[in-house]
Amino acid sequence: MSEQPSTLYKLCINVAVTDCVTLCRFCKKEFRVLPDNVLFDFYYKMYLEKRLCLLGVEYSELEVFSRMLKVKHNRNKLLKSFQSLIDHGSNVMEELFLSYSKHRTASEPITNNAIDVGLKLGGFFNEGGWYNYAIDVLNVVEELCKKKGKNVTILCKLLDCYHKRLHAEAVYCMFKEAEDTYELAQSTIEELEKLNAVPNLAGFYANVSALFFVRSEYDEAYKWAKKSLKLLNENIPPSRIIVEVLRQASKSCVVKRRFSQAKLLIQQAVSLASHLYAHDFHPCYSDALMDYGFYLLNYDSIQESVKVYEKALAIRREIFEKHNVHVAVGHEDLAYALYVNEYSSGRFYSARENAERAIRIMDKILPRDHLMLASAMRVKALILEEIALDLRDGSHTREQDKLLLEAEQLHKSALALSHSAFGEHNVQTAKHYGNLGRLYQTMMKYEEAEKMHLRAIAIKEELLGPDDYEVGLSIGHLASLYSYHMKRHQDAEKLYKRSIDISLKLFGMFYSGLEYDYRGLIHVYTELNDINNMLHYTHVMREWKHLRQDHESTDIFPETVKPLNEVISEFFKMC
Repeated sequence: MSEQPSTLYKLCINVAVTDCVTLCRFCKKEFRVLPDNVLFDFYYKMYLEKRLCLLGVEYSELEVFSRMLKVKHNRNKLLKSFQSLIDHGSNVMEELFLSYSKHRTASEPITNNAIDVGLKLGGFFNEGGWYNYAIDVLNVVEELCKKKGKNVTILCKLLDCYHKRLHAEAVYCMFKEAEDTYELAQSTIEELEKLNAVPNLAGFYANVSALFFVRSEYDEAYKWAKKSLKLLNENIPPSRIIVEVLRQASKSCVVKRRFSQAKLLIQQAVSLASHLYAHDFHPCYSDALMDYGFYLLNYDSIQESVKVYEKALAIRREIFEKHNVHVAVGHEDLAYALYVNEYSSGRFYSARENAERAIRIMDKILPRDHLMLASAMRVKALILEEIALDLRDGSHTREQDKLLLEAEQLHKSALALSHSAFGEHNVQTAKHYGNLGRLYQTMMKYEEAEKMHLRAIAIKEELLGPDDYEVGLSIGHLASLYSYHMKRHQDAEKLYKRSIDISLKLFGMFYSGLEYDYRGLIHVYTELNDINNMLHYTHVMREWKHLRQDHESTDIFPETVKPLNEVISEFFKMC
């Protein structure tokens, strides 16, 4: 089939860009008279032709770029071309911020339009993962709103500013600042209540839930997620907010091990995002897929989670290419899913490559010792430990020691970052203790390993209760230490059985993690010469394998969008 000829419109754009050096030199003002969507096409063609220096000059002008922010149907193209300018070395973000910040000292009165430009610019920086600049811009918006005076219109704009800033600060791990923003938003809501003018708060409540989620305060995250769902309806503009609320609520359900609720919400979010952005690679769809992968991984649909994470990362790389925090997080989450998926095979090359890419990107674009690095370092350390374990034949001792020492350094660095951000009594800190415990077990430092495991268990039990998945995981690791290395078989037996009880309660009899506890118990009873129990659990293990083979895979990439009110109603029936 022959290629269709270009339209006259496209031919005009092509000619204009081909001669853009001359045209921009002499006809810049005339070009800017064009409608916003036509001017956008001109600039995007400039990006495709790699005329990035000229494009950077144009996009650095706030008046021009604010017009491009209005062309919402080409958002992914704007993000893509903007990221290319950053990679090219342009100071476009700094220029836009400095230009906008001049409103602080301008002699003319502050207009609603000036505030709206800041809200749109801050929102755009949020979408692109440029959170530090989003926060800077939104700080200026806050100042302008407060100078403008208090009326319903300005208070609503101020609340929108806090909504966007809370999101940026939470994701960027600025927890103290996020807490302050939350308090300011609550005060603004109280003022709007007095005027009977409170807007729909579903999106804001979802951001509050997200803040508690990243701080590992899961009960609060779930509480605020339910609040956001109660306010959700089809009339909330834009529809992207509906997707964000569903996504965040699903994540909160996952960490509370409410998998039926989580599945209901995240499949609706994926389906809705797919329909909203059917013909585009769009960040919103990628975000929904990332959270869907999170659900699948935690629900033990590991191979399916890998496929979903791969698709999400492909979308992010299509938009942002390499040097972007969204891409880094995509590599990190895929690395961990691959690590879990290949745990028994030992083929960790792809997992290691993705983890190292994540760390390289974060090192390049984040401040030194940023908390987001802790999670990526943890994933790489886990992978290195498993690679080292596969070198136990004695012929690779030096290489094994090198890998284990690097893993220890990564785990310790991650623990220090977590401790600095969260303190001792936090789930993330406890996870890092547990990871060090496993590593010290591999390094044959058994007493240190036991201390780390006991500390992890104590923190998790205090925060999550005795029957949480995280507690069961740490108990299983301690049982392995007692069983295989410290010859404390009676203690190991009790711990394995407790870990099994937790897994059965949360996941059912087909859960993959049961394999390690069953194998551990078989080893314990073999060492204790308890033949009856050894044969019993050998039979249980055999039955478990049959259940795993018969376990149906989740139907990934759902397409059916249900009526929103039905989804919300069904969710609360499960509470």
